[in-house]
Amino acid sequence: MSRIFFAIVLLVVTLLPIPSLAGSSAASHPVLPTDEVAAFSNKVQRDLAARGANVAIVSRVGRDPAVLPDGINYTHVAFWVYARITKADGSTGMGYRVYNLYQREGDLTQSDLVQDSPGDFFAGAHSLDAGIIIPDPRLQRQLLEVINSSTYTELHNPRYSVLANPRSGQFQNCTEHTLDVLMAALYDTQDPAQIKANIAAYFAPQPVQLGALQRLLAPAASQALTTIDHGSDVGTATFGSIARFMEANNLHDEIYRITPMQVVRF
Repeated sequence: MSRIFFAIVLLVVTLLPIPSLAGSSAASHPVLPTDEVAAFSNKVQRDLAARGANVAIVSRVGRDPAVLPDGINYTHVAFWVYARITKADGSTGMGYRVYNLYQREGDLTQSDLVQDSPGDFFAGAHSLDAGIIIPDPRLQRQLLEVINSSTYTELHNPRYSVLANPRSGQFQNCTEHTLDVLMAALYDTQDPAQIKANIAAYFAPQPVQLGALQRLLAPAASQALTTIDHGSDVGTATFGSIARFMEANNLHDEIYRITPMQVVRF
């Protein structure tokens, strides 16, 4: 290709509105005041504990909602597990540990499994708005078994893509890992091939509309935005698509949204 073509590509990539799906990154530069984040994370913890949730799927808004693609309201998803924790003063008590998949700092095409606190989880939020799924008690027990076993880490694929195809094992993002763990718990399997077969058979990804030029140039803008694991249509796992799967199969106790001012059922 000529230098002129590369110059045109660079210009278009710079100007093109690439889909703004926030990656699953730990918060290095918090957007919101720390006291507001702390108050909100404590509110979510108290709410979950009051509902008797030992395991919940919780999501946060990591980007300005105005720039998110249609149908996508949350950008990071993780398991919250009620367990004995060590507090900042060294004392111990019961609280929630958050099981995340985060992009690796310095190489956003790779990811790591990271445990942190509710305050750390919301430190990366653009707005204080959490989508929450509380699985039914039987599924919570099954999820705990998987999370506390080697299967949880064995299902991690460090090759990260924001738009990872959940039916493929080529790449993974935080929501796909959550879905893989969920399927392992539901079908009592550690086999990645069986998990992907079940996802292909029973799970409907969230469609993401991409123009042909956007799709061609997205990898040039960020290798974490690749779509090479998709066919003619692009679809990825999201909090909303997991919520719909849980609701359609009666696998949930509650699905709702919590903000500093209200709790709203979906």
